[in-house]
Amino acid sequence: MKKFLLILGVIAGVVLLAGGGYAYYLYDSVKDTATDMHEPINRDSSEKRVKEVNTEKKEPISILLMGVDERENDQGRSDTMIMMTLNPQDESMYMFNIPRDIRTEIIGHGTVEKMNHAYAYGGVEMTMDTVENFLDVPIDYYFKVNMEAFQDVVSALNGVTVDNPFAFDYEGYSFPEGQLELNAQEALAFSRMRYDDPKGDLGRNDRQREIIKAIIDEGASVGSINKVGSLLDAVGSNVKTNMTFEEMNDIFKNYRRARTNMTTFEIQGHGEMIDSLWYYIVSDEEKQSITQKLKNHLEIS
Repeated sequence: MKKFLLILGVIAGVVLLAGGGYAYYLYDSVKDTATDMHEPINRDSSEKRVKEVNTEKKEPISILLMGVDERENDQGRSDTMIMMTLNPQDESMYMFNIPRDIRTEIIGHGTVEKMNHAYAYGGVEMTMDTVENFLDVPIDYYFKVNMEAFQDVVSALNGVTVDNPFAFDYEGYSFPEGQLELNAQEALAFSRMRYDDPKGDLGRNDRQREIIKAIIDEGASVGSINKVGSLLDAVGSNVKTNMTFEEMNDIFKNYRRARTNMTTFEIQGHGEMIDSLWYYIVSDEEKQSITQKLKNHLEIS
């Protein structure tokens, strides 16, 4: 339902495309917003890292994107989790969804439950610890996005363009096959549909990643310079991250070409009822395969 973003790296990049006094204004504005968004986590650098990652030296990094539905007096759950790894050396990027119903150990809570329960118990920190344990790779950064941000960001970009593999209707909208230009409300409906998709949750995951890619591509375009003010308003109150403004600048300068060589994939598994609850079960062999793929991309021995 919700997601994102590398959008702040994108916004930082827009600053570098502008000129003169306007560039200084943008730089100052983005820095202020990045400061408001910065939310350090109560954990040291990942135990999966021998030493802390250095973006200035163009070391491969990992980012966990969490789309969170938080209501008043409710901790909420991470309804969408997307893992991204970026390798600036070979200019490549991996992106895949982490199914929220994966049955796994919740690190720090001592239970085996659905993956997305980690956020309800221990917020960002417990979610990162749990995902790290499941994938056996470090998570360097997180972006937490409230659902309200989704439509605001798409609106600020004046819509996004996506490729739709098959025609369907959902929530009063019709989505024909082919390239589509979507406004904010249409993009939200496009990302939500799953029951009429022959791939179910996996098909919805495909559309979520398609919209993320569209947001990144649109945000990175020169034409988005005039939209920075609206983008800052959209993300400022709805996005939190442990990434500093300086790290955002490093990532834009050193990692931006990685988005042009994006690989997406799924964690394969099967559904199973356990104690009257439905879980997504991932085999040890599949986990090992995903882990090795990520370690190779992150250049971790």
